[in-house]
Amino acid sequence: MKISILGGGGFLGRRLAIRLAADGQLGGHAISGLTLFDIVPPPAPDAAFPVHCLGGDIAELPAAAIPPGTDVVFHLAAVVSAAAEADYDLGRRVNMRGTDAVIDACRALAKPPRLVFTSSVASFSGGQGALLPDDARQVPANSYGAQKAAAELFLIDATRRGFMDAVCLRLPTIIVRPGRPNKAASSFFSGIVREPLLGLETDLPVPDDFAVWVASPRSALGWLMQAAVMDTTSLGLDRSLNPPGISVTVGAIIAALDQVRQGASALIQRRPDPAIAAIVGGWPAGFTATRARALGFAPNEDLVTLVRSFVADDLDATREDRGI
Repeated sequence: MKISILGGGGFLGRRLAIRLAADGQLGGHAISGLTLFDIVPPPAPDAAFPVHCLGGDIAELPAAAIPPGTDVVFHLAAVVSAAAEADYDLGRRVNMRGTDAVIDACRALAKPPRLVFTSSVASFSGGQGALLPDDARQVPANSYGAQKAAAELFLIDATRRGFMDAVCLRLPTIIVRPGRPNKAASSFFSGIVREPLLGLETDLPVPDDFAVWVASPRSALGWLMQAAVMDTTSLGLDRSLNPPGISVTVGAIIAALDQVRQGASALIQRRPDPAIAAIVGGWPAGFTATRARALGFAPNEDLVTLVRSFVADDLDATREDRGI
């Protein structure tokens, strides 16, 4: 099995590459080659099979990013929410034209690959009171969400045309992300756990009763790998799934932080940010995720387990990366 990860230098892309390299197989199929693509060449994990790393513009995707014989493509490359809102042209180029380039590359393959695409909860609106069913209409309230929703439709049509076999996962907000804050509007949801655990102050731009649909890195990774090998026959024309995250409040996240490390929340500074609140405030706070559950996608763990998982998996590496 040959696999390509587009966005292989990002948080989920790196984690996925390391896991595939360690396992040496996906869905019972031995991996014979892995290609990692990002704006700059991603680091190669140690693997018993060839790993090729290259950089470039996804809107002008080089042929080597999805080489002949590729069986699975993970399309994780994106300009994230606040960055796409701040730079409309960049968001369109990467999130829309980049997806067009991925479709063209898949069309050129002799055999249509499985393509796993990371869409987003941001492709919906509805706000704090929403609990959306699987057939809810996507009406994005931000450019990033609109670009993700449009990309889903292009990939669904490309699947109908036989160019690929796509599964689009509308990921919840992923917490706790390791490393440093990024330009996503949702970055603070990780920051209010990660930074206090590092002994650093951090800002909270929304009230404690603000609700959000979240998932852990462990769950996201499992969902991506399942989507890569699942039987898609029952999906029919609708190739988009809402994975089973959990709906929590900011206050509940802070309480879980304090349960894992007593008093850590004292480092959280409540500083309202209307611009950030306007973006994340339009996202739905919950989904039924009925279809994904029926297909066997595992539910996310509870918040305390989620925080403890970050401590076990990523805290030391984050501290080293940031020189703390």
